[in-house]
Amino acid sequence: MQKNDIGKIIEIAKKTIIIEAESISNLVNFIDVKFAEVVEKIFESTGRVIITGIGKSANIGNKIVASFNSTGTPAIFMHAADAIHGDLGIVQKDDIVICLSKSGNTPEIKVLIPLIRNNGNLLVAIVGDENSFLAKSADYVLLTKVDSEACPNNLAPTSSTTAQLVMGDALMVALLQMRGFTTEDFARFHPGGSLGKKLYLRVDDIYVQNAMPKVKPKDNIKKVISEITSKRLGATAVVDENDMLLGIITDGDLRRMLEKFPSEFTNLNAKNIMSDKPKVVEKNCLAINALSIIRKNNISQIIVVNENKYLGIVHLHDLMREGIV
Repeated sequence: MQKNDIGKIIEIAKKTIIIEAESISNLVNFIDVKFAEVVEKIFESTGRVIITGIGKSANIGNKIVASFNSTGTPAIFMHAADAIHGDLGIVQKDDIVICLSKSGNTPEIKVLIPLIRNNGNLLVAIVGDENSFLAKSADYVLLTKVDSEACPNNLAPTSSTTAQLVMGDALMVALLQMRGFTTEDFARFHPGGSLGKKLYLRVDDIYVQNAMPKVKPKDNIKKVISEITSKRLGATAVVDENDMLLGIITDGDLRRMLEKFPSEFTNLNAKNIMSDKPKVVEKNCLAINALSIIRKNNISQIIVVNENKYLGIVHLHDLMREGIV
């Protein structure tokens, strides 16, 4: 291929995707009652899932372990080469071992598998060759045979590792649903980062960090401007003597009133300017749901209430700072 042959590069990339997509599609032919039995064995197990492999299969194994752990199935990765040099002690008597290999005949696998069998552990093979040493030694075989790698030399693991990954995902999703795994469970296992925050962060975790701009209905325009400016949230709530919400005034409302009543502007009070139907959320509302309301109504802030009692304001910038946006 010539340098800077853009068309050829695009063609190669598309062909790679098509080959791997076809390999994944063919996996449905290998999902049978044995697959279901493996899922049930893992679900009923009092031990952990030990996933092992070598080379690129080891990389895929690490990802499957991460997916299992994040969805309620305890799992540990054990590199096949390290296992035969001391790490085999990771495996306990109630653990289920899943071994990933394309060929099922690598030297490390041939040494490791008899050791696992001697321990009496249930052995599941995710393997590309049903006639391999690994497949013939396993209690269950989840076949990930592919017609060819996407590599033009049919050497670099591409289709085969993608197939392993998808088979692992199929196990994970089946187990997840058997456990009745909910979004609340997911949040419990993902407390950090934007993903976790989307699932558990509530507006009452945010508004308390902000100032609490508020004015009374009869407060003059000078007081309103001062409150919006000093509290730096682009708005102020209008409340009664008991802090019950009556309305909201945004800096946009001020600009519009100035245009509408340029000569009478200084005579206006909060009640004349406020919107009496502000967008609100209850204090236990998820931050991600508050963001949805903000976006849907093209606003920059939303008022937090508890049965219409004013508690504070959450600004779009707060949600951006928390990584929700």
